[in-house]
Amino acid sequence: MQKRPLIAITAGDPAGVGPEIVVKALSNKELYEKVKPVVICSKNIIEKALEITKVKMDVCPVEIDALNRLGEKDFSFDKVFLIDLKNASNDIPFGKISAEAGKAAFEYIKKAVQLGMAGLIDGVATAPINKEAIHVAGIDFIGHTEMFAELTNSPDVLTMFQVRNLRIFFLTRHLSLIKACSMVKLENIYKTLVSCHKALQTLGIESPSIAVAALNPHVGEGGLFGDEEVKEIIPAVEKAKAEGINAVGPVPADSVFYLANLGRFDAVLSLYHDQGHIAAKMLDFERTVSVTIGLPFIRTSVDHGTAFDIAGKGIASSVSMEEAIKVAGDYAFLVKNKGK
Repeated sequence: MQKRPLIAITAGDPAGVGPEIVVKALSNKELYEKVKPVVICSKNIIEKALEITKVKMDVCPVEIDALNRLGEKDFSFDKVFLIDLKNASNDIPFGKISAEAGKAAFEYIKKAVQLGMAGLIDGVATAPINKEAIHVAGIDFIGHTEMFAELTNSPDVLTMFQVRNLRIFFLTRHLSLIKACSMVKLENIYKTLVSCHKALQTLGIESPSIAVAALNPHVGEGGLFGDEEVKEIIPAVEKAKAEGINAVGPVPADSVFYLANLGRFDAVLSLYHDQGHIAAKMLDFERTVSVTIGLPFIRTSVDHGTAFDIAGKGIASSVSMEEAIKVAGDYAFLVKNKGK
């Protein structure tokens, strides 16, 4: 068997479905053909998740300094190798905002970053956290990506969605639609295309083609339905082309994602949050994975939340968690080697 990357899996908010989908994912034998997984959580939380899901696996706590001594053959699908932080009690209620749970989830992430910065792991896959729980725990971060960016001192991180053959980058994300449209400017688009080009090269695509989605229907019909394509998007694409970037567009948003999934383009630059999210989730909701590029190591995540309404019931699907772990495995050595 060829060398597999060691992927740390943070279990997310203990009050949510994170620990459940992690142990369910690790009961899939196929994962072990791609990665060597090690979970960061508390032993009692993982044992509770195993009981809830009725997954039969042995929990094997491992000391950090012993990670390098674990061989290829040690990782089998009947074991959960665990970095036990012992930081969450059995009293955390399912489906409730909890400062204890928020603090524990953040500490799992901090430990993953420490391992990644020390070169002890090759990548990270994250289960969902709850922003409100993080806030009530007194931790001043908006979300996962911001945590990883600051804790690794990485100022230029980029989020990419991947689902099947489709990769999507975002010009804007968590803004109102009106505000997002106001950000469709030549320099913003050009700078993002440069970042997307570099990111795709990091992932092993040496000469990527990047399509820019149009903002207006029918690419604005030459200005009849809006002039952003003529005044901002086309000049940005031309400027990127002049720098040797294979940028294309604008391409009508009602077809560009379909064409990219067929292999016409390596990635699409979506201009606002829902434009790209709807495309990815309609293609395959459960297999959409969020990839953070620009860190010293690859980080992937499920593209769903803590699902408090079904937490503790053992019914949450682990498909997205499985995909996140697989994608982390696909890119781990590429990203790590680029940083050397």
